[in-house]
Amino acid sequence: QVQLVESGGGMVQAGGSLRLSCAASGLTFNLQHMGWFRQTPGKERDFVAYIGANAGITYYADSVKGRFTISRDNGKNTVYLQMNSLKPEDTAVYYCAVLIAGSYRLGASYKYWGQGTQVTVSS
Repeated sequence: QVQLVESGGGMVQAGGSLRLSCAASGLTFNLQHMGWFRQTPGKERDFVAYIGANAGITYYADSVKGRFTISRDNGKNTVYLQMNSLKPEDTAVYYCAVLIAGSYRLGASYKYWGQGTQVTVSS
């Protein structure tokens, strides 16, 4: 059974940093392409960042480029999202997910999702 568990969320002031973690189990992690998405109430999940299975390729949403960094440790079956220079508009529930097929930017391309971790940025 595939399981993804996010952690590291919390409350931070604007300009601060957080590092999210997503621990995966029940799959061959080093073969999986992974993504981070975020969602605010009443809105769809938005793409944040993507990392290829061997970590050689990463992509970011324009809104986080230069501030967020996605990385992974295949030995620990974990993907990370380092978030710097946080803004109030980054406030959301953040989810990690496993890409199955299709565009890395679309939530429909991902099959397995974690339960999410809340990030709140105050001004």
